[in-house]
Amino acid sequence: MAAAQTPSSALKSVIGEVTAIDSAAKQIKIKADNGTTYTVTLEDGTSYLRIPPGETDVKKATKIAVSDINTGDRLLARGVQSEEKVAARTVIIITKSDLAQKQAHDQAEWQRRGITGIVSGVNPDAKEITVTTRGRDSKTVVIEASAASFRRYAPESVNFSDAKPSSFADVQTGDTVRALGNKNEDGTRYKAEEIVAGAFQSIAATVISVDAASGEVRVTDLQTKKPVTVLTNKNSLLRKIDEATASMLARRLRPDLATVDAGGRGGSGGRGGFGGRPGGDGGQPGGAGGREGGGRGLAGGFRGGPGGPGGNFDLQQVLERSPQLSLSELKKGDAVIVSSAKVAEGAPITAFSFVAGVEPFLAASPKGQVNLGSWNLEAGGGGGPEQ
Repeated sequence: MAAAQTPSSALKSVIGEVTAIDSAAKQIKIKADNGTTYTVTLEDGTSYLRIPPGETDVKKATKIAVSDINTGDRLLARGVQSEEKVAARTVIIITKSDLAQKQAHDQAEWQRRGITGIVSGVNPDAKEITVTTRGRDSKTVVIEASAASFRRYAPESVNFSDAKPSSFADVQTGDTVRALGNKNEDGTRYKAEEIVAGAFQSIAATVISVDAASGEVRVTDLQTKKPVTVLTNKNSLLRKIDEATASMLARRLRPDLATVDAGGRGGSGGRGGFGGRPGGDGGQPGGAGGREGGGRGLAGGFRGGPGGPGGNFDLQQVLERSPQLSLSELKKGDAVIVSSAKVAEGAPITAFSFVAGVEPFLAASPKGQVNLGSWNLEAGGGGGPEQ
């Protein structure tokens, strides 16, 4: 949208979502992506244009009236700026409905032509990235990235809208990569158009202390035995899994056990009603930036293989159906699983997801070998990165 602005060194532009319209005062309030609220004042000579999502040629915009602007629309105002006010010469909008249609289309494309994997090798000379997809049909795929555009997830968010422009050089072994493009006949090579990458981690921990007002939780990492400061924000997915669901997840990790309680005792029997082989493709991008799939067991893709009597399994649906977690509910010693971007050792982490009620799952893990792979979740719908 910024590329569609009219050139002029004397004018400045602000972009954001329309939050309020005051026709009588000839003002529109917009909230920019950084959270700043701007007041756009409208003049008699202000021109109003509507442009489709993704279009950068302002000549292809259509003229509209100010009455065609609605809350929720994406708006670019260009004019004389004084602090947080803009006297608009030109207003360009992408309507909320156009955005929704574009997002639905893009999500469908990512579902149909997307791939997710963990980077196992990088070839700068050939501009190729080798990834290992996860799940029941795990395989090695070479991504041809010479013609791809790159983005990298922000440390505090897995929303696609927060991802920053990046380059091939930023991709590292161990990253989670999601690519949109076309594969060859046997699925071993993939020609990418877009690539989004990030370095993620999931930790199992027990609560030390909680500051619900600030959204900060101190935990002990069960693998390193070291304290970690976990920050939560409005984008963090906070959930508490009920005991029955947690036991089901434990059986996914340990299919040889029919039941596993919080004390780690397994009952007799086979897979039980949960069924299904560990993992799934995990290759579908999530909505609002896309959740990272991958791994096996609980760390597996969101959509598991058919397997046994449990049928298909969607971990994300389980979490979305689980009750919201209030941090004030947490007590010292409670077990949690936290997913976040990888950070320097000792640095605070910002939670993409923070899940409590996981004692049965942790009890089923081999002692001292809690390995959750790339279980990285965030709030939002399923499908593909939003635009």
